[in-house]
Amino acid sequence: MKNTEVQPKSLTYCAFLRGVNVEGTTMKMSDVSEVFRKAGVENVTPVLASGNIIFSTIKPLDRLKFDLEEAMSATFGYEAYLFIRDEEFLRNLIDRNPFDDHPDFQVYAFVSAPMVDVTLMDLFRKSENAENEEAKIIDDTFYWRVPKGMTLKTEFGKVLGNKRLKKDFTSRNMNTFRKILKKM
Repeated sequence: MKNTEVQPKSLTYCAFLRGVNVEGTTMKMSDVSEVFRKAGVENVTPVLASGNIIFSTIKPLDRLKFDLEEAMSATFGYEAYLFIRDEEFLRNLIDRNPFDDHPDFQVYAFVSAPMVDVTLMDLFRKSENAENEEAKIIDDTFYWRVPKGMTLKTEFGKVLGNKRLKKDFTSRNMNTFRKILKKM
């Protein structure tokens, strides 16, 4: 008799880790990848050294997120936060970017918990902005355009390190999102 049980299909995701290789929290992506493998995911591929890990799994994401944060915290001795998103999310994030590429600007998108885009926009509106610094929300994603070299120097840029919000979002520039999507 043939086994007709349907095996769950493994899906591909990217985990965006918050606070990797900044402010004294340093780790090798090969070590991070090993933590992911031990958590039972497959096809683990780091992208750049800023905490982007592509992987495949059949596991439920809520439980996996919790397990990975616990394992990362225990392994590297810091309070780990990560956000797991699929290829469709990344494709939409890139396609809906409201800002054109320009050599004088960096464009960032924020991967966040629900409703954090509204909080970020409120903080942006209350801050003194650099010349031509802009922010927009498109489909629950906060996008920020800032002059090159000013990312951590603008008043809003200092929000990126806000301890109160560290579990709620992480950001990447659009070039990083494009590199990740190419590898997915």
